[in-house]
Amino acid sequence: MKKWSFIWVMVFFLGGIFNQVQAQGVWKSLTEVSYKISEDQYGELYVPVFSENIKKLEGKVVEADGYIIPFEGMFKPDHIILSSLPLAECFFCGSGGPETVMEVMLAKPIKYTSNRVKVKGTLTLNSKDPEKLMYILKNAQLISQ
Repeated sequence: MKKWSFIWVMVFFLGGIFNQVQAQGVWKSLTEVSYKISEDQYGELYVPVFSENIKKLEGKVVEADGYIIPFEGMFKPDHIILSSLPLAECFFCGSGGPETVMEVMLAKPIKYTSNRVKVKGTLTLNSKDPEKLMYILKNAQLISQ
């Protein structure tokens, strides 16, 4: 009986580690992006060029953990910016690049927290609309807060 208890404990433990690696792995995969200079009616802009690994994630349900960044200076409970880095280091406030943030469209509103959160949703890649981030998680749900 002790043997089976040990096996179940290990299954749950390794499952938890896998989920952590999976969430961190999404951010790691999303760093595989480069940029090309393009032009629109307003001038030059950088357009993301996604790696094959990133393209394979499009349309898939993924998990990502990170910090909520207030959107346009205020918190919107159903449309957040998630940063893989804390606020002081994020793309908008610190040293992170655009690959460290994603827009998250939540199915249900959430409460703001400065703690790390984990969300799950369908990944969409954006290389056309300069008003939006290049990574968008749609129909997302909060997994942990």
